[in-house]
Amino acid sequence: MTKFVYSFGAGAAEGDASMKNLLGGKGANLAEMNRIGLPVPPGLTITTEVCTAFYALGRTYPEGLEEQVRAALAQVEATVGKGFGDPANPLLVSVRSGARASMPGMMDTVLNLGLNDITVEGLATQSDNRRFAFDSYRRFIQMYSNVVLELDHHMFEDILESYKETHDDSGDTELDAGDWEKVVRSYKRAVEDARDGQPFPQDPMEQLWGAVGAVFKSWMNDRAKFYRKMHDIPESWGTAVNVQAMVFGNMGETSATGVAFTRNPSTGERAFYGEYLINAQGEDVVAGIRTPKSITTRQRESMGEGGLSMEEALPEVFGQLVEVYQKLEGHYRDMQDIEFTVERGKLWMLQTRNGKRTAKAALKIAVDMVAEGLITEAEAVKRIDPAALDQLLHPTIAPGARRDVLATGLPASPGAAVGEVVFDSDEAEALAKAGRDVILVREETSPEDIHGMHAARAIVTSRGGMTSHAAVVARGMGRPCVSGAGDIRIDAEAGVFKVRGREVKRGDVISVDGSKGEVLLGAVEMVQPELSGDFASLMVWADKVRRLKVRANAETPHDVKTAREFGAEGVGLCRTEHMFFDADRIAAVREMILSEDRAGRVAALAKILPMQREDFRQIFTIMTGLPVTIRLLDPPLHEFLPQSEEDVEAVAAATGLDKKKLLERARDLHEVNPMLGHRGCRLGITYPEIYEMQARAIFEAALQVAADAGEAPVPEVMIPLVATQKELSILKARVDAVAAEVFAERGASVTYMVGTMIELPRAAIMAGEIAHEAEFFSFGTNDLTQTTLGISRDDSGRFMGAYVEQGIFEKDPFVTLDQAGVGDLIKLARDRGRASRRGLKLGICGEHGGDPASIAFCEAAGLDYVSCSPYRVPIARLAAAQAALG
Repeated sequence: MTKFVYSFGAGAAEGDASMKNLLGGKGANLAEMNRIGLPVPPGLTITTEVCTAFYALGRTYPEGLEEQVRAALAQVEATVGKGFGDPANPLLVSVRSGARASMPGMMDTVLNLGLNDITVEGLATQSDNRRFAFDSYRRFIQMYSNVVLELDHHMFEDILESYKETHDDSGDTELDAGDWEKVVRSYKRAVEDARDGQPFPQDPMEQLWGAVGAVFKSWMNDRAKFYRKMHDIPESWGTAVNVQAMVFGNMGETSATGVAFTRNPSTGERAFYGEYLINAQGEDVVAGIRTPKSITTRQRESMGEGGLSMEEALPEVFGQLVEVYQKLEGHYRDMQDIEFTVERGKLWMLQTRNGKRTAKAALKIAVDMVAEGLITEAEAVKRIDPAALDQLLHPTIAPGARRDVLATGLPASPGAAVGEVVFDSDEAEALAKAGRDVILVREETSPEDIHGMHAARAIVTSRGGMTSHAAVVARGMGRPCVSGAGDIRIDAEAGVFKVRGREVKRGDVISVDGSKGEVLLGAVEMVQPELSGDFASLMVWADKVRRLKVRANAETPHDVKTAREFGAEGVGLCRTEHMFFDADRIAAVREMILSEDRAGRVAALAKILPMQREDFRQIFTIMTGLPVTIRLLDPPLHEFLPQSEEDVEAVAAATGLDKKKLLERARDLHEVNPMLGHRGCRLGITYPEIYEMQARAIFEAALQVAADAGEAPVPEVMIPLVATQKELSILKARVDAVAAEVFAERGASVTYMVGTMIELPRAAIMAGEIAHEAEFFSFGTNDLTQTTLGISRDDSGRFMGAYVEQGIFEKDPFVTLDQAGVGDLIKLARDRGRASRRGLKLGICGEHGGDPASIAFCEAAGLDYVSCSPYRVPIARLAAAQAALG
């Protein structure tokens, strides 16, 4: 028969810390604490497998569970010398959840289970404290009624408050035994009334199975599901249930309860930190029913508290607690979050787990523990969640700040910012130049908004997904961004947006939390990032063990410099189209588009050449000696032209270009599906002079930097959207011809490579042929995901949440690589490409290059590098190291 129940107590246990998947974190650690000799009340753990079976069997239990629970409960009775349901000497138990991943407060707990109208009298006699017995009974009725019977806990609070008002008592501690007996009677009447005449359950076994079922059901409550989604915890894991003999912190002035951390969870300081309450039970601390006091005197003094710390009030027990926490931290080799109860001067440990901590604290604790010899450098690298580094690299909203949430969308780019609302990129730029902080709010952004996005402190869009233009560009710039905030209705002409009956006007101040995907009304307090020496230490350790190189997606000198400072080992994607939108060259770009023959286009491109060359010179100078992958022009030409008649008039007036001709050309270039239209290498095939100009700019800049710096850059020319070998063959020949021409003119040369971006399924399938021409493949996973799944990344935000929630996709495939589909195409292209060209260089340059789970795939797939936005370079370096460590 399958073993569903594991016992622990009296210094022995059937489980241990390694059995977290089966016993949950709490059950495994209760067993482990028993094994290392700590004082732990005895109990039993019902495994996570029962939770899985509970749902598979239609919310019923597997055969044999009841017998195993009864047998384990009998062991607890024998250990403590009490009987479950015994009128004279009752055993009371707590029933708590315990998933393998810590989910504090997300699931349900019941304390003091086993009390009824008879056993409460036995508890009163046994404890010689009638007040304590009835206080415990009223707590049990309230908690059980809320958790198991699903009655509103406010009903009980109202009864208690009304009683205290009637009897002129302000606090729970002022009520005596008689008062609590009357409150218990009132609670029971309220339960019976709410349940249409059914009384509060009196049978302890009925109470127990009701509580066990409630804990299993709480695995699927809304807050637990939300927490799992937020922390990527699979639903299939389930939760364990822990049934444990009660110990009581509410038995008078020598009893207490508390929660503590072996180090400060906010700062990481090596100092015991926590809170306690005398004469209380655990929920009083965590629920804020009474204001707790500091554990240590140092903590109390630093916080300016009155009263006594635990160190002062219960010095002997405090000394025991210090010994216990030091033993636990040494045993687990990590900062511990512990729960304890003191019953009449005796310390009992109820829980230990690796404590939740801020990114700043996690970093300090890991580095300090290496210095203390507790863990190795490699272990420190594995301890830090790469995504949490965002907290260290961007401003964040201060903990405890008031949040008036206007709208929610996708957390497209992390960080937080405050500014005035603007709806126009030109206005954003003008106000920013005047020294004002602005937030750019748009339905969606396009490459024409690049100057406004750069000027803004943050960007909000009502449409678009995690890889929309706004999201990708904002991440590259390090700007907070909320995309796909669908409740926002923008009227740019009127200078207002409306959301859920509220109205925000141009110039009103809002705050943006890009890490949570929230738009907030007003100015919210911020916390500025600070990078410590601990950060540098961790990065050095990460770089020692990682195999994957990390590059950056960047095209402005500022972004390239930022990337290099964050440790980028080159540029993996330089999007040249962004350069074309600069104000000093857009007129020449439009002149080129309007030209009716090659000669006219060449003349216009000659005006752009020196500017493009200077772009590349600056990038090569910053990245001297490192590879720089430059994607030749990719977007369709219509994106560079004004679209509305109003915009056409403005451009015509500013540039002197013919208004009618502009409008006609914009209409001629219009495409029904531009994402699959006249773009990428198709532009190079039909207008080869564009790519020839860009190639010349690249090679002239590379030669200039090589002469100036004495060290040549490593240009990698990337042809986008290739589907056939022939396309690449034609365009590579033209790039090689330009290189030969420039090298002959200058009497010098540099080493360069020509490769392609694999972003179409056909390119992946035909990779063997394409590799005869390509010297490298860079997987453009944004478009490869779109074209493989047939889903527009800009529109997916409207339905992707439902797809993830219903399990169609485990995660948004534009955030974390679809390994089964897109991943298989990458591996197919790898195998076929390297079969044709040994040592073919492979990397990814989509937004997945900064996603830890996708980076782990790249490591396993044997890619050579990942490329991501500059501010995600440290995250990628750490994730690559963790992937290498396994």
